[in-house]
Amino acid sequence: MSKERARLRAVRQAQQERDRAVRQRRVARRQRRRALVRRLTPRWRRRRTGRLPRHTRRERTAIVLLTGAALIGIWSLVDNLALRLALIALLLLVLPAIVVIALDRRT
Repeated sequence: MSKERARLRAVRQAQQERDRAVRQRRVARRQRRRALVRRLTPRWRRRRTGRLPRHTRRERTAIVLLTGAALIGIWSLVDNLALRLALIALLLLVLPAIVVIALDRRT
């Protein structure tokens, strides 16, 4: 009985070794293929993402200074408080569109 179990165990271990070898060859082939694809695929430099890095420091400074000047101008030239607040709200709503129109680089 023990000789039969030893023989079956040897057969089972041999089958496991063959399966392991096949699996290792598949994994190695997959890794080589991925490495080849990675080498052949052109790499694009990733641009910075987010809202602030789209513009240079000088552009951001100009946006802030011109917005501040517009706010000071509205506050000093308009007497009616409700009109002041409405114009400031309108400026803040339209500001992103103005920035895109003035500084957009996709021309």
